Amino acid sequence: MDALLIVDVQNDFLPGGSLEVPEGDKIISVINALQTGFGLIVATRDWHPANHGSFASNHKGHNPGDVIDLDGLEQILWPDHCVQGSPGAEISPLLNQRIIQKVVFKGTDPKIDSYSAFFDNGHRIQTELHDYLQKKGVKRLFVTGLAADVCVYFTVKDALELGYETFLVTDATKGVNLKPDDTSKAFEDMEKKGAKLIKSEDVMKLRK
Repeated sequence: MDALLIVDVQNDFLPGGSLEVPEGDKIISVINALQTGFGLIVATRDWHPANHGSFASNHKGHNPGDVIDLDGLEQILWPDHCVQGSPGAEISPLLNQRIIQKVVFKGTDPKIDSYSAFFDNGHRIQTELHDYLQKKGVKRLFVTGLAADVCVYFTVKDALELGYETFLVTDATKGVNLKPDDTSKAFEDMEKKGAKLIKSEDVMKLRK
């Protein structure tokens, strides 16, 4: 069984959002086209409480981009984003949501961030994603979404460690690029760890 995973295509990560990924909206039509070829589609959502420890606004004297210790882990501070119940936390209305079978929420604990769709950043607690995919008999995972150099990167890394044959659809993801080459470095590292980098036009050929 193959599954398409759509990571965090939420309003706050799109142009005009509080933590926008440059040209993040450009991948949505690519993902919509990919969805038609999959029988199992799962999406993830960042779902942070307003007091989340990754928000710079919750640390007096700190700004987005600063690095702090958060409950024993190094944490980059971000602008407030994907706050539970806010418009920014909603999945983009441009994304076809009608055939998404499962939505997995992450980042709900204020004491720890969760970049990966599988675990929090300390690998202390799993989300429900792995159990769900196992119950569905998924062996191959095709990963898309935002952002290539943060949540997508950590999701792919964990998927590989959990034993999934993992494909990153390179034209269905975009990076934040806090540093100009962050996305290219993330792609390189994912490939070194065993991910297969593939273009959307080749996904269906591969799955025949």
